[in-house]
Amino acid sequence: MPDKRILVVDDESPIRDMLRVALEMAEYHVLEAGDAQEAHSLIIDKKPDLILLDWMLPGTSGIELARRLKRNEVTQDIPIIMLTAKGEEDNKIQGLDVGADDYITKPFSPRELVARLKAVLRRAESHSAQEPIQIDGLCLDPTSHRVTINTIPINMGPTEYRLLEFFLTHQERVYTRSQLLDHVWGGNVYVEERTVDVHIRRLRKALSVQGHDRFIQTVRGAGYRFSNKIAPAHN
Repeated sequence: MPDKRILVVDDESPIRDMLRVALEMAEYHVLEAGDAQEAHSLIIDKKPDLILLDWMLPGTSGIELARRLKRNEVTQDIPIIMLTAKGEEDNKIQGLDVGADDYITKPFSPRELVARLKAVLRRAESHSAQEPIQIDGLCLDPTSHRVTINTIPINMGPTEYRLLEFFLTHQERVYTRSQLLDHVWGGNVYVEERTVDVHIRRLRKALSVQGHDRFIQTVRGAGYRFSNKIAPAHN
């Protein structure tokens, strides 16, 4: 993936230097920012392909910047990897909840970082052009990368979009969390199975317009399925 622009946002210059060297060796073009305000200006001006964002920043935190970017139509599709010294699960889930695509806990090796960055970029580019998929007013158009419910535009993050696209092309079948990770996130990625639950919850919230979240059904002890049939009472 040559010529991809990666924005590194960290207030510690030695960490930025280390990341820049690792990314340039992997043939990425690197942009740098030391705080959220500088980062936001670069994001608007340069449109990076991915953001490596430190959790702890002076002033506006990394998590708040991520939340702001995911609320903005112009920036919501830019993948974000959170860099954090906080290894606790709640913090990881909080990062995913605001829209981050992955997180890496410091300290980490440059090789691990580049591998995970490549995986996130691959996932962001993996949608294929095909005919719109429609079911009961819900429409996903892969060409324009848009989702509507009875012509109402639905906003969702890139991971939720890929999850919905997979469900729409594999209706009525139950998939375990592990299978969803393989199909939607791709093999050999460093993502925990609980991450699937976070994105399912966000997808349901996005589809809650006119009750279309009913299509995403939990099958206890098994996983999830997409169905336009009424789920049995025990599901």
